[in-house]
Amino acid sequence: MRVVIADDSTLLRQGIVLLLEEQGIEVAAAVGDGETLLRAVAEHRPDVCVIDVRMPPTFVDEGLRAALVIRHRWPDVGVLVLSQYVEEKYAIDLIGDDTRGVGYLLKDRVSNVEEFLDALNRIFLGDTVLDPEVVKQVLVRSRRRDPLASLSPREKDVLSAMAEGLSNSGIAAQLVIGPAAVEKHISNIFMKFGLHPEDGENRRVLAVLRYLGA
Repeated sequence: MRVVIADDSTLLRQGIVLLLEEQGIEVAAAVGDGETLLRAVAEHRPDVCVIDVRMPPTFVDEGLRAALVIRHRWPDVGVLVLSQYVEEKYAIDLIGDDTRGVGYLLKDRVSNVEEFLDALNRIFLGDTVLDPEVVKQVLVRSRRRDPLASLSPREKDVLSAMAEGLSNSGIAAQLVIGPAAVEKHISNIFMKFGLHPEDGENRRVLAVLRYLGA
């Protein structure tokens, strides 16, 4: 795996570089702003980019805007965005219509080496990774705006666990229910959201996106 890192904090940037290199992951470039990031991606064509949301010059959303450009110009490059806070709009904009190889984590998650490396590898393999706290807060806000009465409380629990990237067996363990019950709840969610078998495996992610954007 080849990675490009973009973060204005030299300390965090170099910390990630050392962490990845210790794991045998090649760091093609480590930069501190969005424009340099785009040049680095064009030059090195990495497998994954790790990007801070807020970078120079305005420290508002330069990293996110660069991430969106990368998703558009180089769709095969995975993107893992790091943020200090839960920023609902950023998470939804980043994922957009293409759910492959994209992630949104809080920076605190980087301190957990195993979780961070797992997220990076999952994005490299084309998965979608959302921080559990991001999912939790976005779901709470979504419920306030639209309770989605068609979903039962248990179905919402299952959907939240799906958004965290858990498999059916992982959902069963977390919610202490049987695998058959998980499959039934997921089928009900798909049916209520109008997601059909021809949508394929993406139904899981499409269901989460529909819930977050409700």
